[in-house]
Amino acid sequence: MSLAPRAVLVHRTTEYEELLARHGTHGQAAFFLSSRGRSIDEVARRHERARQALADVAAAVPLQWRRSLVERADLDRFLFAPEDVVVVVGQDGLVANAAKYLSGQPVVGIDTDPGRNPGVLVRHRPADAAALLRAAVAPGSAADELTMVEAVADDTQRLLALNEIYLGPAGHQTARYRLGPDAADSPAEPQASSGVLVGTGTGATGWLRSLWQERRSPLTLPGPTDPRLLWFVREAWPSPVTGTSLVSGELGRGQGLRMTVESDRVVVFGDGMEADALELTWGQSVRLGISATSLRLTG
Repeated sequence: MSLAPRAVLVHRTTEYEELLARHGTHGQAAFFLSSRGRSIDEVARRHERARQALADVAAAVPLQWRRSLVERADLDRFLFAPEDVVVVVGQDGLVANAAKYLSGQPVVGIDTDPGRNPGVLVRHRPADAAALLRAAVAPGSAADELTMVEAVADDTQRLLALNEIYLGPAGHQTARYRLGPDAADSPAEPQASSGVLVGTGTGATGWLRSLWQERRSPLTLPGPTDPRLLWFVREAWPSPVTGTSLVSGELGRGQGLRMTVESDRVVVFGDGMEADALELTWGQSVRLGISATSLRLTG
């Protein structure tokens, strides 16, 4: 007997809740913001919209389904199941935060604050949730398969990301490493830089695009479903023992980029979640490429 689907509602703590946690009361939080030229009223209204949206989506879950609620900070400790339908209630970035912990489950993005969010990944309103949940489990349901990037270390540690993966020093200063294609006959270049960024088409609207624009790169930015990645080295430093000839490139399916660490500590994290990072040290290597797992974004 198969299990009923489970709706997993992913949300994050609001700015208002963070202010209350820090200052204790509404009045103290209001005073803190007013002393900096801000009003708490708009912050409180956004909080109410977010909480109402979460309540509306929860009410739309079919009665025979199971349900769970998970906050952004707990994603790395939450066990997603194959039969889950993941409903992200919040901003576009929250979809990326959840994506790295999934393995093909359908994802529905609900925008809690239309007009403030771009709505690239959270494409729907709370009122659409009931129909979207039914569609997500219907046979042959349509979904966009968004390309993801993965990092696999030589000790089998693995990291997925929807937008980009950053590899570099924890303090964003200078790391020493060797970089080159993941092929036996391809030489690796010794480099010193503030890190390497490998991004997808979904990430091409953010950090990846800023590097692409800064370099005036001739490479074509990929689309969200394109099986291509772009990579850039940040601030490569030329010296008698480090080079700058391999500072950007493109990866297709089956191709990889390999970094071998030549400094004390390099961190590898995805989509800005530094708290959930891989840590590598002298002599370790990591391969970057397109993940076999994609994000199934419904609607």
